[in-house]
Amino acid sequence: MTLLGVDPGSRKIGIAVLRDGGEVPYRAILRPEGLLEEIRTLVERYGIEAIAVGGGTRGGEIIEQLATLGLPCERVDETSTTLEARKLYFESYPPRGWRRLVPRGMLTPPQPIDDFAAELIARRFERKLQERSAR
Repeated sequence: MTLLGVDPGSRKIGIAVLRDGGEVPYRAILRPEGLLEEIRTLVERYGIEAIAVGGGTRGGEIIEQLATLGLPCERVDETSTTLEARKLYFESYPPRGWRRLVPRGMLTPPQPIDDFAAELIARRFERKLQERSAR
């Protein structure tokens, strides 16, 4: 199942497409304006079957917008995704030069990581779906 993870925020929204097998073919950080059109394009391009939206800032509002796409759309707990997203970022982009000597917990990513948080939201949703089907 191909999922879309959405990390909603007031100024920027992280999104990530998660395919079966854990592949993430697309990550981005978007502005709230034009979000629905961008996601509609991704639904067509990647065959997204369900959407997971983080339960934080503007989560309910985003779900209402995305419900118009006709896909299952569910709110997912996003507790501690920022810390996990930071770790995931540094796994994908290991520090170089003198930064590699600094403990990763003390490093700050040089760019926003909302797209990595969206990936984690999609992964949590995937686990939730697997647990439901196992029952």
